[in-house]
Amino acid sequence: MSLTARAIFSSRVTQGWLEGQDFAPQGSGHSSSPCPTFQRILTAFQLLGLLGSMKGMTSNSVASECVLKMYEEGEINIINKTELTQFEAHFVSGNDQTQACNVANFAAVGEDSPLQRAEWIKFVGAFTNLENRANQVYKAVKDNYMCLTKFAEAKEKAFKPIVAWMEYYNGIWSFTKETYKLKYVEDAGGENVDGSINKITYNISNPDDIEELHAILCTIDILIDETYTSDPVGYTQATFLQNINIEDESCFGFVTNQSLWRYDKRIQNLTTLEDWFDGAVSQPQLVLADLIEILFPSGNYNTTYFRNIAKGEGVISIGPNMCDRNISTAMDPIIPACR
Repeated sequence: MSLTARAIFSSRVTQGWLEGQDFAPQGSGHSSSPCPTFQRILTAFQLLGLLGSMKGMTSNSVASECVLKMYEEGEINIINKTELTQFEAHFVSGNDQTQACNVANFAAVGEDSPLQRAEWIKFVGAFTNLENRANQVYKAVKDNYMCLTKFAEAKEKAFKPIVAWMEYYNGIWSFTKETYKLKYVEDAGGENVDGSINKITYNISNPDDIEELHAILCTIDILIDETYTSDPVGYTQATFLQNINIEDESCFGFVTNQSLWRYDKRIQNLTTLEDWFDGAVSQPQLVLADLIEILFPSGNYNTTYFRNIAKGEGVISIGPNMCDRNISTAMDPIIPACR
């Protein structure tokens, strides 16, 4: 039996889809009964116009205004994970779990470039008979991303800021080596600090490590702090400086020039569930536009995912009251001007 035939049969039996954080479009005539797991696929669903037919979810911890609104109004319900086997396709975002026959791995986060991550919307489109819409969305995203890249190329001729992505855990600072993040910096017209680093991790209790880390930080123009925190609202520049354990930060250009950033600007219910892990995957053009503004400030662009803690910028708490569009229609990708 073909996938389409099995999917239609499943749709008739279940009268819906399940998304694996989880959500289920109801009474749909599309080819499968998807059950995308985790935060990383919600925006793809909205861009494809699948949100209005969702039936249920296994958790209300989502960074989507309209999903939260549907849940609040009773349009979708919490569904037990033991019910997942009745659905034709169960989308997951990792391959570290037992792979049932109905599991489809949405592996966007494993890709090495921002556009490769975004292109996984085509994978979702193939499972839902929405290939044309998926191709249309990806083309719009890619075209805008490339346009922004060309704009950044013109900017970098005069100055190429040095950027570092760092995180702190259990007394140790480390520099990020994730390829897609380094690619973002390059495409935004910046230079990654990684090429000048002899090692990745630095223990703040080791004087030699502190001295070496201090020397590196003095070469950085822009720092992106990725440190996990259970209290994003309370995470400020003072928190960063305390974690760095260096008394003299006078040579830190990113402090003097107030360019210390975090990508937890959009969170749900003031928790650590960041839209960075969903919207930023499907709409990398917004991340790139943010980074161009960070590297080459114009003063007339509001960042989507990044907040400047050096200037005391706070978070935006995502709630159902922020859903201001018709959820039965496909959401168009946001296209920043190639200013």
